[in-house]
Amino acid sequence: MASSDKVVETVIVGNYVEMETEGKPKGMKSKIPNLFWHGGSVYDAWFSCASNQVAQVLLTLPYSFSQLGMLSGILFQLFYGLMGSWTAYLISILYVEYRTRKEREKVDFRNHVIQWFEVLDGLLGKHWRNVGLAFNCTFLLFGSVIQLIACASNIYYINDNLDKRTWTYIFGACCATTVFIPSFHNYRIWSFLGLIMTTYTAWYLTIASLLHGQVEGVKHSGPTKLVLYFTGATNILYTFGGHAVTVEIMHAMWKPQKFKAIYLIATLYVLTLTLPVAAAVYWAFGDMLLDHSNAFSLLPRTPFRDMAFITFGFACTPLYFVWEKAIGMHECKSLCKRAAARLPVVVPIWFLAIIFPFFGPINSTVGSLLVSFTVYVIPALAHIFTFRSATARENAVEQPSKYFGRWAGTYTINVFVVVWVLIVGFGFGGWASMTNFIHQIDTFGLFTKCYQCPPPASAVSPPPHGLNATTAAPLHHPFNHTHSP
Repeated sequence: MASSDKVVETVIVGNYVEMETEGKPKGMKSKIPNLFWHGGSVYDAWFSCASNQVAQVLLTLPYSFSQLGMLSGILFQLFYGLMGSWTAYLISILYVEYRTRKEREKVDFRNHVIQWFEVLDGLLGKHWRNVGLAFNCTFLLFGSVIQLIACASNIYYINDNLDKRTWTYIFGACCATTVFIPSFHNYRIWSFLGLIMTTYTAWYLTIASLLHGQVEGVKHSGPTKLVLYFTGATNILYTFGGHAVTVEIMHAMWKPQKFKAIYLIATLYVLTLTLPVAAAVYWAFGDMLLDHSNAFSLLPRTPFRDMAFITFGFACTPLYFVWEKAIGMHECKSLCKRAAARLPVVVPIWFLAIIFPFFGPINSTVGSLLVSFTVYVIPALAHIFTFRSATARENAVEQPSKYFGRWAGTYTINVFVVVWVLIVGFGFGGWASMTNFIHQIDTFGLFTKCYQCPPPASAVSPPPHGLNATTAAPLHHPFNHTHSP
């Protein structure tokens, strides 16, 4: 047993050190490009996790608080934050287990990006791979759609000369530029900027709401209906389920075994953004948020608001890898050829964002039907089945910590995660979010030109309290919609 442990340690440390050496610049000419372009450190992984975890969902959390109420909103954020960190930890354990087994077989991954479905295939077989691939790809597809919808929605509140659909066309073209980013090694500057902008946006919303104060006659009625309550809860489930790209981020690290604590630290940082934002905006605007899923729409237009923007692009990259592998282009060394091969992936993202522009309700629907399985149920079950035998547990590369109760405690936590998410996230959450989503379609229709946009300025009186015209929607409707434009 001792000699086996030595072999495992040598394989892991040996290969990771080789990769770390490859990632270091060899001369002054390469230092500047590597500073901005080539990253694989612990800090790069933290930037990627933190910026990818919340991103555009930040803008819908006050909307969720209006559905849940203040207390439930805070408790669900803390609870799902911890649960998301746990399943990210499980994914990291399974990744290291898979990679170690493959490296014992002398498999070289330096020209290949490991993905979650391949981990499932290597540890549990093709049926697990197929299920994981279906859920993961569908979630990443709709995650990219939501990012695109969010960008169009945000820019509309900066410049409403164009409607949201037109802005979706424009940002769909911008999304296509991500085909030139080879892998998560090259997201250093993008993830850094993403985290800076997410942090700025969060504190802008918090401070602006506090300075604005409560609107006249503000009401905090939530929770009022079960359908709204579970819709809001599922949006928070989605918020802390952004680790569908965990394996790709781990693989981009020079030392992936250091990843285990990174996601938890990223979650703790994200909570310092999400809790103040949701609480402050809900305190200021209350039930008005039920008709304004994007928090920007309730704040007056100022240069500070117009500077706030959420970057996008992370969810596209794993889809590019899957597509490259499907058409045999993944190990091609020509960046231009790979970029050209990736372009077909952008088309369905663009198209779906135009069909379903329901920013807010679509988050909850994706959370209940896809996130619940992709990043909660499947990782927990995969860990249970991978280490179900005594031999597998004895030879595991990573033994569970005593703080989790070793194997018995880990198994108990995994069962709890599966049962909770299946009943609350998928069951009640699926019912509520689908009910709400279908209502948006009935109210606005598919391909709606400008979802939750205010009526033309000439049709309404000037809004009170110095707010811009985006607040001129009806105060409250149990299914969160404004009049169709």
